[in-house]
Amino acid sequence: MNLKKYITPAVLVTVLAFSTSCSNNTLTHRSQLSLVSDDEIMSSSATQYKQFISTNKVVPVKGGSKDAAIVNKVSSKIIAAVKQYYADLGKSSELDGYAWEINTVQSAEANAWCMPGGKIVVYTGILPITQNEASLAVVIGHEVTHALAKHGKERMSQGLIQQFGGQALSMALANKPKETQQLFGTAYGLGTQYGIMLPFSRNDEYEADKFGLAFTALAGYDPHEAINFWKRMDQFAGSQKPPEFLSTHPSNENRIAQLQSIMNETVTKYYRPQH
Repeated sequence: MNLKKYITPAVLVTVLAFSTSCSNNTLTHRSQLSLVSDDEIMSSSATQYKQFISTNKVVPVKGGSKDAAIVNKVSSKIIAAVKQYYADLGKSSELDGYAWEINTVQSAEANAWCMPGGKIVVYTGILPITQNEASLAVVIGHEVTHALAKHGKERMSQGLIQQFGGQALSMALANKPKETQQLFGTAYGLGTQYGIMLPFSRNDEYEADKFGLAFTALAGYDPHEAINFWKRMDQFAGSQKPPEFLSTHPSNENRIAQLQSIMNETVTKYYRPQH
């Protein structure tokens, strides 16, 4: 079989991109494709976040809003837990580019997300499902983990390989600015309605569940509440749930089973109740 005819320049560049553009993530300890620099991602994130906040109804903290107050309180405790976790690893410098922001947005959508650099948004529509601080901590810990694990950056890198056939990223950014910006929006869920949180891959979701549970416990919240939250989320989704093989998310049943399998270890290693 003559392989030469299959080895085009685009294929060679793609292989080179995969072999030379991987990085090891501090949180997950796994290698991931990284075609976009952190500086580029942070800059785009800040711009997109500012645009989102300016075009959506933000619930102000200074007006006595209980929703915004609880979101800020829980988010701040999760952020403190993240900083402590990285400090214990001797990796505090990994968070140097993070300029944390917390906003509550008035929306019936049951959603929350965290962009690179610590840009957090919680929709009021998810609060009737969380019902308490511990469940909200589970949600915010999960979303913050997506940012720390650089899942969106990984998705964007994979999308660049597909979209540009392995062309150098600098060329892609120079020649296809609109398409690249759209790719950023897709990677981080901006400008689209995804429903219940953002559709990362199932493995990404399990990673976010695992480390999000640890951050919940480190923040002083009972991680067992994650089970109750996902049971309520399952009831909320009802008949709208697609079969798992058609969904990027794990089924709620499998997610709960995964959380239960790591619960005892999480409690033992991280949970320090705050009184």
